[in-house]
Amino acid sequence: MTTKPSSNHSPIFSVLAKFFFSLGHVVLSFLSMIGEVFLYYLHSLRSLLRGNLDWERTFLEMNAIGVNSLPIVIIISSFTGMVISLHLSKAFVDFGVTSQMGHLLTLAFSRELAPVLTGVVVAGRAGSAIAAEIGSMSVTEQLDALKTLSTDPIDFLIAPKIFASFLMLPLLIVIANISGVLAGMWLAVHFKTITVLTFLDSILTYIKPWDFIGGIIKGFFFGLIIAGIGTYYGSHTENGAAGVGVSTTKTVVASTIFLFIINYFLSAFLYEL
Repeated sequence: MTTKPSSNHSPIFSVLAKFFFSLGHVVLSFLSMIGEVFLYYLHSLRSLLRGNLDWERTFLEMNAIGVNSLPIVIIISSFTGMVISLHLSKAFVDFGVTSQMGHLLTLAFSRELAPVLTGVVVAGRAGSAIAAEIGSMSVTEQLDALKTLSTDPIDFLIAPKIFASFLMLPLLIVIANISGVLAGMWLAVHFKTITVLTFLDSILTYIKPWDFIGGIIKGFFFGLIIAGIGTYYGSHTENGAAGVGVSTTKTVVASTIFLFIINYFLSAFLYEL
């Protein structure tokens, strides 16, 4: 004689089933996104190796992603450097350890602040633009039109964006380092009675080339993440103009989250923290 499960447990089983179903859906969607983004990278590399990359569009994308992002990167990095210098220099002067001022400010910028700030700025400005452009072309069937004209959308549209972002992020990080450190030094020298010689001597004594190189290496990864995620959400845009807005929002949010996650693992690996 068979017995039926008590009806008292059915609501619990229903809630658990819905939870695991939702969890599985999220995991599968995440893995699908990761796989598709890596395919974009591989197809872009294939375009480069086969000589199919549209270099004219690549240079235009480098200008849009890199050069046009330069003013905001300089402004944000400079004022961030001044804010940090404002806090550190006061404490260092009070405790008589001004010889460490340049070292700590430069270390913070070269390893973390310059890469992360630059990545967030480019994700908000260029990443959203990538998603909006591809999303607009997707909902108006322009991507299908390219295929009809025997033009590979990856060679013509996606690969230039990925390579432009890959190449320009490290250069922007170099500019962010220079801007932040110089602005911080200017404030420390003019307002907190720290001499230029003391500041520079601290940098030359304690900072190693790898501190800068590690931050620049992060830029290559950040560039791939921003362009890849922007391309993914742009390619999956639906529901017309409203969908384009949703895609740009998802791109900025997802890119920022991934940047901070990848930054942790890169910091742990590059600097053996």
